[in-house]
Amino acid sequence: MKPLLAFMKKEYLEAARTGKLLILILLFVLFGIMNPAVAKLTPWMMEMLSDTIAESGLIVTNIQVDAMSSWTQFFKNIPMALIAFVLIFSDLFTKEYKSGTLLLVLTKGLSRYEVVFAKTLLLLSLWTFCYGICFAITYGYNAYFWDNGIVNNLFSSAAIWWLFGIWVICLIVLFSSLLQNNTGVSLCTGGTVLLAYLLSLIPKVKVYSPTILMDANSLLIGAESVDAYIKAVIIAAISGVICIAGSVPVMNKKQL
Repeated sequence: MKPLLAFMKKEYLEAARTGKLLILILLFVLFGIMNPAVAKLTPWMMEMLSDTIAESGLIVTNIQVDAMSSWTQFFKNIPMALIAFVLIFSDLFTKEYKSGTLLLVLTKGLSRYEVVFAKTLLLLSLWTFCYGICFAITYGYNAYFWDNGIVNNLFSSAAIWWLFGIWVICLIVLFSSLLQNNTGVSLCTGGTVLLAYLLSLIPKVKVYSPTILMDANSLLIGAESVDAYIKAVIIAAISGVICIAGSVPVMNKKQL
């Protein structure tokens, strides 16, 4: 147990020392502020551009913004934050393979499955922490400027998008254990998400695809119920567990 705790401490310290943690926090804080800011400034920006738009033959009417506008912006911006997260941590194992530090850790009594567990826990905790910061900032500003009560299924919408991020993290862990470079990890992770999205275009497959968890706006406006996402949640959870479990035998056979 002590080697595992020591390794986890080392992972968190390394994330802080290399600046990854700071970059993530600043990025998610920025998006948290941007969501209500963009919504709040939209009427002003449209008013500034009204003359130019009028010259094109279009008429700008008064634009009303509220908490719904801000939360819609939140779910538009959070994918970019997740992409940044993937790029930052795409070297989860590959840097260890190149530097040979993983071999040193294993010689101190840490099992390979514990390495997978520790790194997975690192990503899950950082994603949850940063996502929570972004959500809390947006929620606070929205409560100050407007009323979050007008939004349907807010916490359920946030939860299913958080789960989508967890699913993507499980893909990172799997491909990081398989591949030798972070570019390949990023491409394979993105390619898998793209494939799941393309499959979701098939009506009969859509309800099973984890990518529909990104469609939180349908919950916000009340166009869908939480039940519509149950099958996708189950598939995301099962496939995520399979990814983590599959990473263990891959790591066991890995030549370090």
